[in-house]
Amino acid sequence: MERKYLLTAFGYGILGLVLGIYMAATKNHGQLVTHAHIMLLGFVVTFVYAVVGKLWPVDSTSLMARIQFYSHQLATPVLILGLFLMYGGLAPAPVVGALLAVSSLVVLLSFILMKVMIIKALKQ
Repeated sequence: MERKYLLTAFGYGILGLVLGIYMAATKNHGQLVTHAHIMLLGFVVTFVYAVVGKLWPVDSTSLMARIQFYSHQLATPVLILGLFLMYGGLAPAPVVGALLAVSSLVVLLSFILMKVMIIKALKQ
């Protein structure tokens, strides 16, 4: 699972840097919030999950580990896309609001599941 997290993290890092370079080149920083979420939630949190999995190995074949991984990997791009649409003026906040709310809650759930898995791993 650590390898999947690591590769995904660097994919988000590349995406975030490309968006940041685009904003700098165009001097249009309207997607600053989207950029921040890509870099922090996409790159940093996903990278931390990879490191945590390496330092405190969890049973990556367990149902909880699979739910945690896929919930984070499905909700994060949905959240990022919703922010991109909203801050790009492509969709008004009321339209993407529910999408952002649900995806944020799923990301939170995956964070909580990671904490539970770490607690279990530390008890062993």
